[in-house]
Amino acid sequence: MSLLTIVHYPDPVLLQVGKPVGEDEFGPELASLVDNMFETMYSAGGVGLAAPQIGVSKRLFVMDCSGGDDPEQKIAFINPEIVNVEGEQYGEEGCLSFPGVFTKVRREMRTIVRFQDVNGEDSELDLEELPARCVLHETDHCDGIVFLDRMSVLKRELAKRKIKKLRQTGEWV
Repeated sequence: MSLLTIVHYPDPVLLQVGKPVGEDEFGPELASLVDNMFETMYSAGGVGLAAPQIGVSKRLFVMDCSGGDDPEQKIAFINPEIVNVEGEQYGEEGCLSFPGVFTKVRREMRTIVRFQDVNGEDSELDLEELPARCVLHETDHCDGIVFLDRMSVLKRELAKRKIKKLRQTGEWV
């Protein structure tokens, strides 16, 4: 396994809608990419990592809200589709493509997501709270939406100022 490079905003790949993973793409190469994405996510201290964040415009992300402590929470979502959402929650979010930027974002409390696993098998999960937040955040990446787009105008402007300051100090690559 190897660590992948995480791209930072405003890299154009983060703003593109990812292409679906084709049936002919399932196999050892995709499994290796997923393994490398998990390794990269854990190394960066994240709970989710989408393919666009590593420069790959595909509908794919990995997630583990347990920090590696619970193997059942280590899930690869391929061709994710949000089929239902309800409720709302406000919570602090960060993003590996926005290092050092954290702010409260409104998300739905519960979501049902359909996806394929790394073997191409269809699956569906009903998630709440942090796992729901993570799935919604990472699915946004697959849709070319970044968490700046989910912020209020004021929070977005504050985040952009912080990014500008981090760039000036060399802390933003």
